[in-house]
Amino acid sequence: MMWNSETDVDEAFRKKVIWGSAAIVVLGLVGAGVYYRYYARSAAPPIVQPAPKPAPAPAPEPAVKNPVPEGMSGDNKPLPPLNESDAEVRDSLVGLFGAKAVEQFLVPQNIVRHVVVTVDNLPRRKAAVELRPVKPTPGSTAVATQGDITTLGQSNYDRYVPFVKVLQATDAKTLATVYFRLYPLFQQSYEDLGYPGQYFNDRLVAVIDDMLRTPDVQGPIQLTQPKVFYQFADPKLESLSSGQKLLIRMGPANAAIVKAKLRELRSAVASKPEEPVNH
Repeated sequence: MMWNSETDVDEAFRKKVIWGSAAIVVLGLVGAGVYYRYYARSAAPPIVQPAPKPAPAPAPEPAVKNPVPEGMSGDNKPLPPLNESDAEVRDSLVGLFGAKAVEQFLVPQNIVRHVVVTVDNLPRRKAAVELRPVKPTPGSTAVATQGDITTLGQSNYDRYVPFVKVLQATDAKTLATVYFRLYPLFQQSYEDLGYPGQYFNDRLVAVIDDMLRTPDVQGPIQLTQPKVFYQFADPKLESLSSGQKLLIRMGPANAAIVKAKLRELRSAVASKPEEPVNH
């Protein structure tokens, strides 16, 4: 009897343990369900920052920056072929500059091609003198020598005065009108030069801008003569483009007149205003 009593006690104890463990498990499940229902579901979702928008791509540069107006010929007279255009171009220039000035300064052959190649070369270090559309300036480089120092002389500036006077008297808007009327010839010549699909008037505006950036040099300009031709002694001046060096060789007074006329011409042929030039 004693043994059975102990067995019953153990059995009762095991049942209590089992039911107690089951109760703990049930309570745990109920607690987890309550948490999931009232907390986990109601928890705010994590804030996801939107990816930054990429910066807008810059607008592409227009293929033609300075378009030439069309239909500038009042009589709708067709232009001659480029290789046969000298007479037409010469007559147009006579109407603009006068017969005397054209005879004095213009090289009458391959006028358009010489204008185009010269314009294209002016921003470069070297320009082919023999391909310029104007005749060489009379005389040779005039210098003044004092001891071992050689400078450009005032008489050298005077060599350019006749040409500068003709340019100064020319109306830039009328010049632009003649240029626009003949423009297809200039465009064809520019493409023939090795620039298919590019626009000559854009090149002209860029060249004018380069010329307008020529520094204003006052006072004596010292020269050196390493070989046959004179060079600027100042390396900064000698490193300038051929067009800028040409303006400096003209002297400050002539250069100022040429720059003023170039600004007028640029205003007549360009779509965008000139940027400020800092010296």
